Amino acid sequence: MADFTPIDSLAGRVAVIAGGTGAIGLATARRLSALGARCVLLYARKPVADAEALAAALPGTGHAAIAAEMLDSRSLQAAASAVAERFGVVHMLVNSAGRTEPVPAADLDALSDELIDEMLRINFRGVIATIRAFVPLLKASGDGLIVNISSIAGFTGSGSNLAYVAAKAGIDVVGDALARVLAPAVRVLTVSPGVVDSSFVPGRGADFNVKAAATMPLRRVGTPDDVAAAVQACATTLRYATGTRIVVDGGRHL
Repeated sequence: MADFTPIDSLAGRVAVIAGGTGAIGLATARRLSALGARCVLLYARKPVADAEALAAALPGTGHAAIAAEMLDSRSLQAAASAVAERFGVVHMLVNSAGRTEPVPAADLDALSDELIDEMLRINFRGVIATIRAFVPLLKASGDGLIVNISSIAGFTGSGSNLAYVAAKAGIDVVGDALARVLAPAVRVLTVSPGVVDSSFVPGRGADFNVKAAATMPLRRVGTPDDVAAAVQACATTLRYATGTRIVVDGGRHL
C-alpha cells in the first residue's frame, strides 16, 4: 500500500485525462508530463491528427491520444481497454471534460427539459461513466488518484445555468462517497475553479472577464494553468488528502 508521502516526480506513472485536448485538460497534461508522467488524452470532437499532435508535443515521451465519447459507456470501456493494452495500469484519472450554456438563474423558461437532461448527461453521468471504466486500472496501481474538475458553482449555487450547478454539486458529493469506498487504493479529490479565461462558457469573453476580475479579491480571473497547478498538487504534494475540495478561484466565492 502507498504511504501517501509527498513526491517530486511522476516518472513511471500514467495519467488519463478526459477532455485532454481542452484548455484545462491540456494544461494539466503539460504539467504532469513535465514531471515525467505518460499522459493519455481522451478526446471526442477533434480530428485524430490534431489530437495526436497535441499528445506528441507534450514534454517527454510515450504519450497517447485516444478517442472516447463520454456519453457512450462502450466507447469509454474500449478506451480503457486500449489504455490497458498499451500501458497496463493507470495511476491518475483527471475528469476535465464537460460542456455548458449560459442561462440566467431567474429564466426558468429558458432552462428547458432538453437542456437540463443534456447538462446532467454530460457533466454528471459522463464523469461517473468515465470513472467506472477506469477504476479497475486505478485500483491495480495500488496508488491511484481521481481528480474531478468541478466548479465553485457546485457549492455557491451561482453558475452558467442551474442544471450545470446541480451536475457539479452532484459530482462533488459523489466524489466524497467514492473517496470512502475506493480508499486506500484510490484517492478522490475535487478541484473547483471559478471564472477561467477559456472558451468553455459560450459568449463569455474579455469584457466578462474584466468585470468579474474587478469583484474578486485577487483581481484577476483564473487561467487553465492555475487549475492544472492544483491538479499537479493533488498528485504530488497533497498526497495525504482525499475526499475534499481544492478551490482555485481567486476568492470569487467569498
